[in-house]
Amino acid sequence: MNRRAFLKLAGSAAAMAVLPRFALGAGKPSRKLNFVFILADDLGWSDLGCFGSDLHETPNIDRLALQSERFTDAYAAASVCSPTRASILTGKYPARLHITTWYEASANPPLNHRLIPPVTVGNLPHKQVTIAEVLKKAGYLTAHVGKWHLGDAEHYPETQGFDINIGGTYSGAPNTYFYPYSGTGAFGDDKFRYVPHLELGKDGEYLTDRLTDEALKIVDAVKDGPFYLNMDYHTVHTPIEGKEELIEYYRKKIKPDMRHRNPVYAAMVHTLDENVGRLLARLDKLGIAERTVVFFFSDNGGLAGRYRGKTVTDNHPLRSGKGSLYEGGTRVPLIVRWPGVTKAGSICSQPVSSIDFYPTILEMAGLSGDPQHNADMDGISFVSLLKDPGARLKRDTLYWHWPHYYFVNPRIGPASSIRQGDWKLIEYFEDNHVELYNLAEDIGEKDNLAEKMPKKAEHLRKLLHSWRKAVDAQMPTPNPRYKSRAGK
Repeated sequence: MNRRAFLKLAGSAAAMAVLPRFALGAGKPSRKLNFVFILADDLGWSDLGCFGSDLHETPNIDRLALQSERFTDAYAAASVCSPTRASILTGKYPARLHITTWYEASANPPLNHRLIPPVTVGNLPHKQVTIAEVLKKAGYLTAHVGKWHLGDAEHYPETQGFDINIGGTYSGAPNTYFYPYSGTGAFGDDKFRYVPHLELGKDGEYLTDRLTDEALKIVDAVKDGPFYLNMDYHTVHTPIEGKEELIEYYRKKIKPDMRHRNPVYAAMVHTLDENVGRLLARLDKLGIAERTVVFFFSDNGGLAGRYRGKTVTDNHPLRSGKGSLYEGGTRVPLIVRWPGVTKAGSICSQPVSSIDFYPTILEMAGLSGDPQHNADMDGISFVSLLKDPGARLKRDTLYWHWPHYYFVNPRIGPASSIRQGDWKLIEYFEDNHVELYNLAEDIGEKDNLAEKMPKKAEHLRKLLHSWRKAVDAQMPTPNPRYKSRAGK
């Protein structure tokens, strides 16, 4: 048996072994809060009904929003997946972690552009104390279901504080959403692109449904808690594949004046919503919804490019999408339900970031965490906003750093950005030009005010430079061969 096969078998056995241990210990329900963190992949800010989609039907998530607090200005700490996921688990900016691109690209920067991106960290370092490790130490059952994308087998969820790992590998997406989720598909004949611990499936089975099946087994077994469930769906990441009956339903529903016009993508969003509904219904059935905090979030903005010749999604009114530091790449939907605390149907417009989940969960759970880890944590708790949507955080500035090129659209090049209050500045590294926007008046980032307001632009640029220095942000370097190649 080779090492990969052994790890696969060992992981499956470990998952089966942990559940009975916690289930047998069940007795009186814990008074501690449970946490269910639902993370969608590549879901755009306006892809949900409750965030303004004109095509997608998301009744379950919309209902959750009506029971919860909805954030209009929530951000992923990066415009691509792995860095945001690392920020959620650690409470730190991707630039500080040196995890600023997805796992597969971290060690192999492209060499055919004006700048050479830095070689970055691909494996989430074990020296970082994840929120799962803190909760596990406090007696929580910790489970990860779905996408991981934060390192090789020596850095899988089991090594980062999770008792259970169903589906998490180094890979960022399956070759197909239909069982067995491997083989020849969107990413070619990739024998190592698979979703582990889902081996006993059946023809026609859909990945989003199966991952929820596995999560429900875990919740059933540990219902007396306390537990922390990382429910990380692959949906709606490529490959863009949906169930045929849903595709046909949305194909008939599309009208010429709609912004969302991809029936396959709409089918994927529909199935995501159905499965969020299944998970929430199980919490209700088990009688544990009132002591379970639910987060719903996305790891970056929607993919505004094309897949197999068709535009994937439209992040209107936001500009651009995944990979970009415009709002369409980083602003994402966030819904939080904390029974007895959040006011049903409330809306908060204070900017929050994925770096903030770690300290927020710590405060909710009444835990202090690891002092050494906390010493350079970037996030702050937004519990005060959950108690009062009109409150203000003791922070008015957020930062992003993307020293890379986005392969889907190489025109989206290396840059950093800062948001302070309603003002946002993006600095591009190829030519050092900046763009300045007032998001309160121009959410679509159409009117660049940098030349009209040079003092404001320079002030934000200096803050951005100081922050990059403080977190030891990696920078791209000039490509000495670029001119000679371009001249051929």
